[in-house]
Amino acid sequence: MDGYFRFAIMFALLCLAPGSTQDANAQAPFRIATYNVENYLLAPLNGRPEKSRASRAKVAETLVSMDADIVALQEIGGSPALDDLRDRLAKSGRPYPHFEIATGHDTNISVAVISRFPILARRTQTRLSYVLLGRRRFVNRPFVEIDLQPAPGYRLTLIAAHLKSQREVLNGDEAEIREQEAGLLRQLADARLKSNPKLNLVVLGDFNDNQDTRSIRSLIGRGNLALIDTRPAEHPLPFAATDRVGREVRSVTWTHHYAKEDTYSRLDYLLISRGLYHEWIREQSFVASIPDWGNASDHRPVVATFIPNDTGTRE
Repeated sequence: MDGYFRFAIMFALLCLAPGSTQDANAQAPFRIATYNVENYLLAPLNGRPEKSRASRAKVAETLVSMDADIVALQEIGGSPALDDLRDRLAKSGRPYPHFEIATGHDTNISVAVISRFPILARRTQTRLSYVLLGRRRFVNRPFVEIDLQPAPGYRLTLIAAHLKSQREVLNGDEAEIREQEAGLLRQLADARLKSNPKLNLVVLGDFNDNQDTRSIRSLIGRGNLALIDTRPAEHPLPFAATDRVGREVRSVTWTHHYAKEDTYSRLDYLLISRGLYHEWIREQSFVASIPDWGNASDHRPVVATFIPNDTGTRE
């Protein structure tokens, strides 16, 4: 872990805000991240370039510096690419023995989750579809859903996704396609939360839209089953300005750089259920910013930290 992250975590532990104090009987905290690793391919494929060795090394360096226990990955070039990344991490002293990877209608890139914790159940969806303009379409990338055990007696449900990109397509409006995909993802979250409203649920990934769009609003939802946007900032220290409802303002939250227009946007999200909210350590959640981050990907990782204090299975 580099000096910045070590300082940030130590400072945050000393300056926890009221309501964030850890219980003396609580178990060890765990960290979750999501990271689009931008075409992590070992060879060119259907117009997508091979990722250079230097860029792959930078991805691994970024993940090592974050030291997350669970990482959702987008744009992984199948199982060989995931094996390459896991091998690099293991050689750097960060092994991830547990993983799930899946490919959907778009067979060029996959969605994966790597974990230090055991996977208790797998419910990944690879063939979801919807009807738009009278035509049935398949969701391009899978929804990877797994249950994990970060601590004894504790269960966490995680759903990782990579929604339709902002690139225009000939057979439909990309924003409408993304909205349909977000709706299916929301239905999946609803099904889990209606069964257990206190479920420890994380929905995360590259959602390819800004927070005020219809797709993101519909995914977050409303009412008791609404998800909470953790919205980490670049510097997770407790002296950021806040507005009247406690949200950080004027903080650096962008996660994606679009080189063609030289624009910066927040497209990567880590959403949590109400059941997980009181276990979230806001001060130890951040957008990772390391030197030369762009050599790894056009995205920056989003990281959130939690401390388990219930089973996550109460009805």
